Amino acid sequence: MRSPLILMSILIGALLPPAPGSSRADDSSPDGPQHVFQDPFNQNLVGRWHITRKIRGTQVENTLQADWVLNHQFLQLHMKDVARPSQYEALVLIGYSYGDRQYVAHWCDTFGGKFSAIGHGKRLGESIAFEFHYPDGPFYNTFTWNASNGTWVFRMESVDKDGGRVLFGEDTLRRR
Repeated sequence: MRSPLILMSILIGALLPPAPGSSRADDSSPDGPQHVFQDPFNQNLVGRWHITRKIRGTQVENTLQADWVLNHQFLQLHMKDVARPSQYEALVLIGYSYGDRQYVAHWCDTFGGKFSAIGHGKRLGESIAFEFHYPDGPFYNTFTWNASNGTWVFRMESVDKDGGRVLFGEDTLRRR
């Protein structure tokens, strides 16, 4: 059994801010809790959406709820199949690393931990092209905003044996 003094030390250590020179960001860093992720482009994704998913020749319907979370550091996308019972669900956290000048996406879904991934991407015009690395090769998911009709398209591509991109699926998002 741990002594009350040890438990108190652990609790105090957990509540204290990181020490200078530690791996945590400080106020002078372009990243960290004092520098929230303000992104007018991704702000277009906040809200409730209906998704038409075309995956490998099959069409399914999903919903998506997007909200800022964790001190406005990430945009959380919660996707869920409308089937009863649901066949697919995903939580995606999109953030930005100012030091690295790139977006980051943490993708977790009903396929479990082995198939969760972190992707990195750059904004090109009205799109963010994310690249994820899986054991069987890279996977690309490009989020494109169409301001004229207020829709998003998420284009997913895998890579064939020759290294060329192959369409895996496409999501079209419309406001609910």
